[in-house]
Amino acid sequence: QVQLVESGGGLVQAGGSLRLSCAASLRTFNNYAMAWFRQSPGKERELVAAISWNGGSTTYADSVKGRFTISRDSAKITVYLQMNNLKPEDTAGYYCAADATFQREVLCTRCFEVWGQGTLVTVSS
Repeated sequence: QVQLVESGGGLVQAGGSLRLSCAASLRTFNNYAMAWFRQSPGKERELVAAISWNGGSTTYADSVKGRFTISRDSAKITVYLQMNNLKPEDTAGYYCAADATFQREVLCTRCFEVWGQGTLVTVSS
């Protein structure tokens, strides 16, 4: 069974940093675009960052540009989200997701269909 397992969440003070990891269970995930989404109570899920299958293209939500960086390591079949200068409004459950299309050429922010269980990030003021 395909699995995405997130880790790295926790409690951090405003201005601090965290690195989230998303480990995939199958090497085939190296051929799919990956993304991080977040959702907090009472709010809709939003795309935080996405990366193409080969790492050549990335996209970010305006609210995290310049603070967050998405990357992937094909050898470890892992996607990372480095989060710097965290703000209380970054508090949310963070979810890793995989695209459903093999080696999609252009990032499709609505095409992520395989989800992890999430990891909680809490930023205190």
